[in-house]
Amino acid sequence: MLMKNEEEVRCFGRQLGAEAQPGLIIALTGDLGTGKTTLTKAIAEGLGVTETITSPTFNIVKEYESGRLPLYHFDVYRIADPDEMYELGYEEYFFGEGVCVVEWAELIEDMIPEEAVRIEMDYGEKEGERIYRCTF
Repeated sequence: MLMKNEEEVRCFGRQLGAEAQPGLIIALTGDLGTGKTTLTKAIAEGLGVTETITSPTFNIVKEYESGRLPLYHFDVYRIADPDEMYELGYEEYFFGEGVCVVEWAELIEDMIPEEAVRIEMDYGEKEGERIYRCTF
C-alpha cells in the first residue's frame, strides 16, 4: 500500500490503534527513516495513549498505560543477543493483554509469533512517500 505522505501514515496508524485487540503484536521492519516511530505514535494515538511517545532505542521497551489498552513499544535495533529479550521477559509482553509494537522486528524474527501483524516499510519514489507491505 502506498502512503503518499506522513498524514496518510498517521491515519493508517490511528486506525490500527483504534481497532487493536488485546495481545496484538505489530512487527515493523524497514530502513532507518522509513517511519517506524511515526507509525507507532499514530497507533498510540488510536489507542488513546496520552503520554509522549519516544523511541525506546536505549531502553529496548517503553510501557504506556494511559490508553484503552497498554502499549509496549520495543526497539530491538541494539539487541546483540536474543537472550536479552528473554531477560526482559518479552513473553509477558507478547502474550499479555496489551499491544506490542516492535521496531526492527527482523532482528528477532524467530521470537515474533506467526499471528503478528507484519508491516514492511520502504521508501517510495517521491519525496515523503512510503510503501507498506502488510501481512494481517
